[in-house]
Amino acid sequence: MIINVRRALAALTVFAAVSAVSAVGVPHAVAAGPVPINDLGGGTYLGFQGGLYPAGSNAMPAAHRTVGVNRALRVRPVDTAGNPSANGKYVMLSIGMSNTTQEFCSSEGGGQCAPYSFIGQAAADPQVDHDKLVIVIVDGAAGGQTAGTWDSPADANYDRVRDTRLAPLGLTERQVQIAWVKVANAQPSVSLPATNADAYQLVTQQGNIMRALKKRYPNLQQVFFSSRIYAGYATTIADLPCRARHRIPINRGHWPYGEAR
Repeated sequence: MIINVRRALAALTVFAAVSAVSAVGVPHAVAAGPVPINDLGGGTYLGFQGGLYPAGSNAMPAAHRTVGVNRALRVRPVDTAGNPSANGKYVMLSIGMSNTTQEFCSSEGGGQCAPYSFIGQAAADPQVDHDKLVIVIVDGAAGGQTAGTWDSPADANYDRVRDTRLAPLGLTERQVQIAWVKVANAQPSVSLPATNADAYQLVTQQGNIMRALKKRYPNLQQVFFSSRIYAGYATTIADLPCRARHRIPINRGHWPYGEAR
């Protein structure tokens, strides 16, 4: 799927900041139950402060937002060697598991993405410029590819994406400039607040995924992280035990690409 949405990237960054500002109150019917992290404010859950950002806030810090917007504006067409080119392309790539590819493309017969998917909606959106054919949206996610299969630049997944997703479209890793990441781990068993909780493992893996992305895609400018949708009814692959058992959604605004530490 090839479409031009460069102008939308900066708007998407701003939208992520604005949409995180308003926290909806907990309905009375569930007020006595578990509270979503973004509704906790200054409160805590198992000793961890709520909010999507530091100090219990759901408002994206101004410096964070500024970096994200500036990074979005650096996205530009490049050739297969990564050099700026008026005839070049830039790639937005999904990274993750089955739940990721289902939301990003959910490919139907003939290789077409489902109309309700991210790619399907982008293809039908009149606000998207479909004429200049500058951006290529590529679904790199695949079933069963949990966090541990993406956390090293040597992982086979990156070669799979290069060889079976990018190359057939005439693209290279140097043209990937935006990534959407949604990962989880299969059959978690240790809940917070245990020091060996699965949550800590996932956080570490997400940091390593950022480093791997930086290594494989040297022209990457922005990375957007999302948590898995509710998996409380899953009996096989699910996300963190605390979410499955307590029904607590974990959401993040965008993480603008910078120095991976």
